[in-house]
Amino acid sequence: MSKAEIPGGDPGYRLTRRSVLFGAAAGTLGAALACGPAVAAAPGAAGAQPENEIVDLSREHAFYGSVEQAGIMTPQQRYVLYMTFDLTSTDRSDLQVLLARWSGAIARLMKGRTVGQVEPTRPNGVGQDTGEALSLGPASLTVTVGLGPKVFTGAYGLADKKPPRLRSLKELPSDALQAEFTGGDLSLQACADDPQVAYHAIRDLARIAKNIGAASTRWAVLGFGRASAGKGQSTPRNLLGFRDGTRNIKSAEDFDRFVWIKDGPSWQRHGSYQVVRKIQMHIENWDTDRVSDQNNIFGRHKVSGAPLTGHKEFDTPDFHKRDGAGNLVIPPTAHIRLAAHENNGGVKILRRSYNYTDGINRFGLLDAGLLFICYQNDPAHFETLQARLGASDALNEYIAHIGSAIFFVPPAPQPGHYIGEQLFT
Repeated sequence: MSKAEIPGGDPGYRLTRRSVLFGAAAGTLGAALACGPAVAAAPGAAGAQPENEIVDLSREHAFYGSVEQAGIMTPQQRYVLYMTFDLTSTDRSDLQVLLARWSGAIARLMKGRTVGQVEPTRPNGVGQDTGEALSLGPASLTVTVGLGPKVFTGAYGLADKKPPRLRSLKELPSDALQAEFTGGDLSLQACADDPQVAYHAIRDLARIAKNIGAASTRWAVLGFGRASAGKGQSTPRNLLGFRDGTRNIKSAEDFDRFVWIKDGPSWQRHGSYQVVRKIQMHIENWDTDRVSDQNNIFGRHKVSGAPLTGHKEFDTPDFHKRDGAGNLVIPPTAHIRLAAHENNGGVKILRRSYNYTDGINRFGLLDAGLLFICYQNDPAHFETLQARLGASDALNEYIAHIGSAIFFVPPAPQPGHYIGEQLFT
């Protein structure tokens, strides 16, 4: 085996998906994150791209200089480690220092660099960087920072800076929320084409928060096999076996219309609102259902991804078409009918979701599902769609929304500045 084929042998090494031994990496992730609740250790990846597609782990994205934060419009990477934090200090300056320190660290991490010394020169010194990503390369890492509602309160003197649409989500008919997977004051979304690179980023950023005394970990999910498609990407599959994200936002026009904030103070423009849901799937119940019934539940054919009224995946669904008996071909309770923008006043959201697994639950069943992350310029758009889905979707028999949080994602900082800097001026 050549050096270019050996993981860790060269920062610019290139792999096929077959050569990524995700199970070994995930074992490290789960053990190291044991200090925080609800960490998913995924034993196998289900990436959507072709088996023979080459992954360039030397590819990097910029943290500074763009208008919007990376990790939203960025082509979706194969893995995510998503973590939320509780603020533990009421000192406004601690929050300011944390955002500044995180910004500097993220910029280095996204270039494949360490955040400081791994092996200190002084005797008995403690390393600033944990070191597990040495020689792994940037792996297309992006880290996206979100600010929760508590940031914009009188406790930090920032109530007058609150984004106008940042609020707690309404209670939705699909909610079966568990406290240990819900809420948070800050969020970090680390996406990469190597799971250990994503883990390393979150681990070092969590250490920074702890050392400052500003925030502590709340809940986390390790996602794999991206479960939604971005521009130019083949459509992946969720753990129910269906293509996910066929009609996702892909055009710049739709990003401008539905994702980026265009009103309010200038420092909020080109930000977005991030909604995250941890959706548990009752996989073993699903597996006993007839595939014809599964097709009717989604409104698509399982193998091709085509709508029941079409032949190819990207055929536009015909929601009015009826069969010879007068029944709607795409049933009234089909997932794609209830989620379609045609049936929701034109509303669209950007999906950036991943599959996850938490192993085996206390009943001896597979504990897995979807880490649903979406971006929109108004959280009401998510609520509109989810209210319809939660009330009528035939898929509800097989899923439960057990986690939820909402954050404002500021625009990207420019060189020499940091995330959210204008909050403190």
